[in-house]
Amino acid sequence: MPFIQYLLLKIPTSLLGFLIVAIYVSSTITGLVLIRKFYPYDRCKNHNDIAGFIFATLGVIYAVILAFTVVVTWEQFDKADDITGREANCIASLNQDTMAFPAEFRARIQSELRDYVNAIITDEWKTMERGQRSARAHEIQEKIVRLYSGFQPQNETQKIYLAESVKKLNEASELRRQRILYASSGIHPILYLVLFAGSFITIGFTMLFGTENFTEHLIMTSALAAMIAFTLFTIISLDYPFTGKFSIDPDVFIKILPTLLGK
Repeated sequence: MPFIQYLLLKIPTSLLGFLIVAIYVSSTITGLVLIRKFYPYDRCKNHNDIAGFIFATLGVIYAVILAFTVVVTWEQFDKADDITGREANCIASLNQDTMAFPAEFRARIQSELRDYVNAIITDEWKTMERGQRSARAHEIQEKIVRLYSGFQPQNETQKIYLAESVKKLNEASELRRQRILYASSGIHPILYLVLFAGSFITIGFTMLFGTENFTEHLIMTSALAAMIAFTLFTIISLDYPFTGKFSIDPDVFIKILPTLLGK
């Protein structure tokens, strides 16, 4: 299991956010106090002009990387949510299309679809928190495939509905594979290395500016550290769409369940 996903699984998300912000702000305060002790402001202010140009370039580079990562993680989160909704719609369509089939076959398919959705809600959503699929849901899915494979249509209408149902079933299977893939894959570790290393470099650079008022310097540097920490926490929270407090929930499957029960 990736380290970030492990953190989201083992540590409450709100506590994790507090810890990230607290570590960044406390480290910034400690670092600034130590630098001011051994490297007074009057020595730093002589380099303010040059440091200003360098910091501007450094800040832009890090801001672009940070913004890019936020956009990527949000797009992945949004796409995972969209895939989940489309999968639920496919299952609802499968249930609706059973009306064209004989009563016995229709009852068997509808029963398996109900069990399948229940398995997704009660079992697979828990396993996806760890980036894994549900063996129970997969077993029921294969049983549904076998039912459709063994059905012999008796007229042209059933042939049309069978072809459409198989198409929807294949689409639902593909969407499930994509959903599980999103549950187990996140940002590449090297990008996290760049993000965290870049944050320390950027924050550390602000400590080298020479300002006579230490309190103002401390407040500005701490505010920058807190903002970066909040942004990193946002990236971490969205990185694995089905893990953590701010994850995608199975509401779309819960909403279609009454229709599968004939309500």
